Amino acid sequence: MTIRTGIVARSTPATRAEWEDEVRRVDDLGHDVLLIPDHLGLWPPLSPLVAAGYVSDRLRFGVQVLNNEFWNPVLLAREAEAVDVLTDGRLELGFGAGHAQVEFEMAGIPYDPPGARIDRLAAAVPRVRELLAGRDHIPFMVGGNGDRVLALAATDADIVGLTGFTSGTGRTHTDLSHFTWAGLADRIDHVRRHAGDRFAALELSVLVQLAEVTDDRRARADAFGEGRLDTDVLLDSPFVMLGSPSGLAEHLARLQEMGVGYVTAFDTSAEALAAART
Repeated sequence: MTIRTGIVARSTPATRAEWEDEVRRVDDLGHDVLLIPDHLGLWPPLSPLVAAGYVSDRLRFGVQVLNNEFWNPVLLAREAEAVDVLTDGRLELGFGAGHAQVEFEMAGIPYDPPGARIDRLAAAVPRVRELLAGRDHIPFMVGGNGDRVLALAATDADIVGLTGFTSGTGRTHTDLSHFTWAGLADRIDHVRRHAGDRFAALELSVLVQLAEVTDDRRARADAFGEGRLDTDVLLDSPFVMLGSPSGLAEHLARLQEMGVGYVTAFDTSAEALAAART
């Protein structure tokens, strides 16, 4: 199994030239996918991918992940079809239930309990797929960590996005409920149980929060955790890659042994993730 890598661009370039340079950087590093998140304060997730498609004729383009609460399924399908056409069929569409309460408040959207948001996500994913009938080459990702979201991913998605942390109501990323290797194995087993016969066709994806080449892993983990996160957990987590290029390569190999075929990281980690592949 050859592992795919993707870079989630969280920057907001001031000019078209800056965005084009970023696309070329990701392409030149040899990554497979350029993705954009769906958070207020950053660029919208779909239109920049069209511009990126005119810069690179190799990269695939995705969203990791759409906040389903921000989108009407019918209007989303219309946008997605146009983006897929204008990127020559290279779109990958990711879905999530949304978790950042402050963004809901900024947008004037009710912040309902997780169960209600997941109900709407479960309705939206098959509806968008139905509306995109005839464009069934668009892979759907469902990303998260909780039982219901991953069960939905197992039955309705093509790519299962594993994050390792629990969001819940009003929470931030500090509840690292499944951030260990054992936690990842538990989440994969959960997906396997719900996927049944379709498990073999699923692509398992891990969102790495930090990848960096360093000769002082503990100091870097301390700095990343900012006193809020357990350094020892960060140092032995599938979601954090710190060390020499060979150490990072071993990390990817361990993920592959667990069945992970797709690893994504944020734009600041693009060089380190590329080094792990060589």
